[in-house]
Formats: sequence, C-alpha cells, structure tokens
Amino acid sequence: MPTVNIYFRKVENQKRLQGLTPDLKKYLAEELTCGDITLSPSEISIRFLNIAGGEMSADIELEITAHAFHERIGKQDEICLRVMDYIKRESGIENVRVWLKLSNLGHSW
Repeated sequence: MPTVNIYFRKVENQKRLQGLTPDLKKYLAEELTCGDITLSPSEISIRFLNIAGGEMSADIELEITAHAFHERIGKQDEICLRVMDYIKRESGIENVRVWLKLSNLGHSW
C-alpha cells in the first residue's frame, strides 16, 4: 500500500493538487504496478503537508513510499521523472521534486 506525502507552502498549490487527487491516485497505481501485483487507486494514500518553517528544494515535493519490488528498483528514476512531469503538466506548477523511497514494508489491517 503505497503512501504519498505532498509537501507545499502555498495554499493555492494545495488547492490545485487536491483537485488532481483522484487522477493522481490512478496514475500512481499504474506507475507502481509491477509483475503479478496490480495496484488500484484505493490502495494509495495521499497526504498533504503544509510546511510552515524550514527549507524546501521546490514549491512541491512528493515523497512516495512503496515496497521495493525488483521491477520498481530497476526503474525508480524513470518513475520519479514521469510523476514529476505528470504533476507539472496537470497542475501547472513548474518547480516539483519527487522521491521514491523503496523498502520492505509491513502493514496491519
């Protein structure tokens, strides 16, 4: 179950991105699907975090955390670049950075 933290400073950027959330979940489900595991948008959690202090390297920063399946590891940079291009294109926000953090994840239900 991938999680996405979207960091921003400007409230207008949050509003733009929140409108994209359903389509972003679909897009990420497609990007992160691999092998026999097909993700659905409902399996992706997206959180918006307003940064009030500190430093950011971009207007919008996305941290995607997902399981380190071999297929994802091999194309992690391409995934980040495609997600960055998607956010730029769909939101109109040009200064975007994306990190894909892959690890062995546990979860509870």
